[in-house]
Amino acid sequence: MTRNAKINTLLLLMVAALAVLPLALGLGDGKEEPFAGADAQAEAAITELKPDYEPWFSPLYEPPSGEIESALFALQAALGAGVLAYYFGVRKGRRQGAALAAAGSGDGAGTEAGTGDGGGTGAGTGSAAAAGAER
Repeated sequence: MTRNAKINTLLLLMVAALAVLPLALGLGDGKEEPFAGADAQAEAAITELKPDYEPWFSPLYEPPSGEIESALFALQAALGAGVLAYYFGVRKGRRQGAALAAAGSGDGAGTEAGTGDGGGTGAGTGSAAAAGAER
């Protein structure tokens, strides 16, 4: 097993443990909403400490239910993951393209020979002949 495969396996096991351990250990038992978000927990703590607190801002859109709020959050996370995946994919493609171009232009520049349309021999020059050979 390669070093990268070991690291990936270890990271996958850590993510699985983070997802499963709170459920397996019963963390959050006895709470009304055991896995409520930090916003809801902060709001509950603030109203407990200072009941007459007035929020500075109100939300622009209040979803009608918690399920819709969760679905919108999941959609936001999916769109963010898609944007990141696209960015890293483009970046990797550019790097591979640059490496391919560098490898193609460095192969015996000026020493390639090819036959022309009329059957005669013509000397290729640099990366133009290499580019023509790749098409």
